[in-house]
Amino acid sequence: MAQPATVAKNTQKLAATAASMENSTGRMEDSADRRTELAADRTVFAAERTYAAWVRTGLFALASGVGAKATLSTIVPDWLILINSTLLVLFSAFCFFAAVWRSLNPGPPPPPPTVPRIPSLLLLTVNTLLALVSVAALIHIWFGGSFPH
Repeated sequence: MAQPATVAKNTQKLAATAASMENSTGRMEDSADRRTELAADRTVFAAERTYAAWVRTGLFALASGVGAKATLSTIVPDWLILINSTLLVLFSAFCFFAAVWRSLNPGPPPPPPTVPRIPSLLLLTVNTLLALVSVAALIHIWFGGSFPH
């Protein structure tokens, strides 16, 4: 039979090991929670980069459509300029709506982020205004003649 002193010593070692493992488990859970939070933050930042890319592409298409109308009038036939400008401006409006749609419908819900998101109403308002600019440019391309120099 084991000596009482040995049993007490082993019991203390076992208790110390259990406490150490409990502390370690707590740290691992905290670390996993922190990684999840950081992943959620990265998801928000990625969504904002995607939104910015859609808006940038839309602005470039809008400028290209308006620029085609303004600069190509002496080089190519008017019907070709009209088709090219129309497609570019319509594509810009599509990009503005796609940016909002992509931002508001990101797919499966990620964990809650710790960083603030751009307000949905602001995204919708800005992109609606950009789409209206696209429509105004399209109307001017179709009915307004050439742009002033």
